[in-house]
Amino acid sequence: MYIIGLMSGTSADAIDAALCEIQGEPPLLKIRIVRAITYAYPEGFQARIWDACLPTKSHVDTVCQLNFDMGELFAQAALKVISEAGISPSDVDLIGSHGQTIWHMVQPSGQVSATLQITEASIIAERTGITTIHNFRPRDIAAGGQGAPLTGYADWLLLRHPNHWRAIQNVGGMGNVTFLPPLSDTQNVPVAFDTGPGNALIDGAMTILTDGKQSYDKDGQLASQGRIDEDWLQILALHPYYDLKPPKTTGRELFGAVMSAELVEEGKKRGLDDKSIVATVTALTAASIADAYNRYAPAPIQEVIMGGGGARNPALLGLLQSLLPTAKVMTHEDIGLDSDNKEALVFALLAHETWYARPGNLPSLTGAKYPVVLGQITPGKNYASLIKKTWC
Repeated sequence: MYIIGLMSGTSADAIDAALCEIQGEPPLLKIRIVRAITYAYPEGFQARIWDACLPTKSHVDTVCQLNFDMGELFAQAALKVISEAGISPSDVDLIGSHGQTIWHMVQPSGQVSATLQITEASIIAERTGITTIHNFRPRDIAAGGQGAPLTGYADWLLLRHPNHWRAIQNVGGMGNVTFLPPLSDTQNVPVAFDTGPGNALIDGAMTILTDGKQSYDKDGQLASQGRIDEDWLQILALHPYYDLKPPKTTGRELFGAVMSAELVEEGKKRGLDDKSIVATVTALTAASIADAYNRYAPAPIQEVIMGGGGARNPALLGLLQSLLPTAKVMTHEDIGLDSDNKEALVFALLAHETWYARPGNLPSLTGAKYPVVLGQITPGKNYASLIKKTWC
C-alpha cells in the first residue's frame, strides 16, 4: 500500500509529509519512504498554533477556524508530496494524519484524562480524495493509557538490536524515549514515556531573547558559547514531573511558552547573558533525558538513537554523551533512517494497522489496559474501491 503520514509536532514549525510504501504484517512488516517533504507554515501561522495552546489566548472560535485551516494546509502538504513523487492521488491508498496537539490533559496523579489534536480530516479527505485515518490518541486513553508515545510501536517493529538494549530518543518539542530489549531477549517488553522538555523550552527562550528573530538555536551555536549555571540547573532538575514513574506524558501545557518566559526572567535575575541562559536551558533537556535513563531504564543502555530536531543540535548531543558515558549516542541516520521524517512514517504505519483492524498501541508503552485499534476513518473518494482491494 501507498500511505502518506502527516505530522505537526509540538514545535509547530512545519508539516512533515512522508509517502511510504508498506507491505506485510507484524512481525514481518516492510516499510520504506518513497518521498518526504517539510511543508512550511505560512508566516504567522506558528504563532496562531502556539496561541491556541495557551488558555489565556485560546478561544473556541479561533480553535474552530484553526482546525479547518490546518486541514487545508495538511491537504496541500499531502498533494505536494504526491506531486514530487511523480504519482497521482489515485495511486495513494490512505493518509494517516496525527494533526496538531493543542492540549494534553494530565492529572496530578499522572493519568491522562483527555487530549485534543486538531486538523480537520474531512478537509484532507475532500481535497485529496484519499481515505484519511486520524485522531489516533484518544482510543488509547479510553483504554486507560496515556495516548502516547505512539512512536514506540514503530520502534518495537523496526529498531530492535540483535544483542543489546537501545534507547530510541526523540527530541521534538518534548522528549520521549522507548527502551527496546534486544531481539535475543524474549522475556522483556519495551518501555516508553516522555522524558520531559525537548526543544520547546530552548525554542521559547530563543524567541524571547531575539525578539522573535530566531525561533531556535541553529546547530546549538548559542548554547555552545554560553556557560551552564550548574546551581540553577540543579534547582530546575527538581521539577516534580521527573519524579513521576512511567508511563507518563507531558506537553506545552507544562513545558511551554509560560515556562520559557519564566526561565528567561530567572536567568536574567541570576546575571546570565543570553548565551548562558540558552546553554543552561539546553543542559536541562540533556539532564532530564539522562536522569530518566538512570531512574527508569530496565537494563543498561548501550546505544542511544537520537531523532527529531534535537538530533541536529551538536551542543545537546555532546551534553547527553557526557552524561551517558557508557552508551554510544547516535542519530537515526547512523542506522539508515531519516530522523526528520520518522514521525510522519510512524503515522503512515499506524494508519496501515488501523485499516487492517490491528492494534497500534502496546500497553507496556502507553499504560493502556489492553491493545486497541487506534484512530477514526474519514472516507475519501477511494473508500469503496479500497475496501474491495484490501478486504474482498
